[in-house]
Amino acid sequence: MKHAMITAGSKGIGRKVTEHFLKKGCSVTINYRSDIARVEQLQEEWKEYEDRILFLQGDVTKKSDITRMVEETMNQFGRIDYLIHNAGPYIFERKKLIDYEDHEWYEMIEGNLSSVFHFSKLVLPIMRQQQFGRMVTYGFQDAEQSPGWIYRSAYSAAKVGLVSLTKSIAIEEAGTGITANMICPGDITGEMKEATIESARQIKDQETPVGRSGTGEDIARLIGFICEDDSDMITGSVFSATGGIEVIHRHRN
Repeated sequence: MKHAMITAGSKGIGRKVTEHFLKKGCSVTINYRSDIARVEQLQEEWKEYEDRILFLQGDVTKKSDITRMVEETMNQFGRIDYLIHNAGPYIFERKKLIDYEDHEWYEMIEGNLSSVFHFSKLVLPIMRQQQFGRMVTYGFQDAEQSPGWIYRSAYSAAKVGLVSLTKSIAIEEAGTGITANMICPGDITGEMKEATIESARQIKDQETPVGRSGTGEDIARLIGFICEDDSDMITGSVFSATGGIEVIHRHRN
């Protein structure tokens, strides 16, 4: 049985990704930061999968937490096949770089970039030994173009750096059975993060060319595809799932 390790896997898009791997028959480590009430709810909801689930509390900005989570996963399941970096700390307050506190800057860099380094140091050797692994990181729309993003300077700097890191891992691990790719979701907000595609089709979205909002299920399906055994030709790639919004923006520019 293959194993998926998903950071921030109990809420939002991460929850839909977790569901995808559970339904696929995998065992799953679900990292969460603090919402124990949500975990208790999911333990009841996913009771049929309880022997395949490990909930682990941990903060991805802390190397010690990352180390502990990987160790506990290996102790229980003995392998990690899919590493999905769903966690991505974000500061919602709109402010320019000059107004950032030091701790806010470091939280963005540690949580969105350094965390992938720490996980990779621990998990890539495991995947090499298995001769199989799929790593998925998250970016934002057009991250591979290194755009500036006003009021989001720390987050965007981390994610643009993560584009290069993801591609570097892909090159370095090519030939070992490991792939590394990045997903860039569109502006999926609120309830749509845990919504199904079918439910989204019932709600018109004039801002998106395809006519509906993106959902967590859209992202989970894309991740599922690039994690398949036969998707080994797909590595070092950046995929947008925005319903065509980024195509319009490029055309206008």
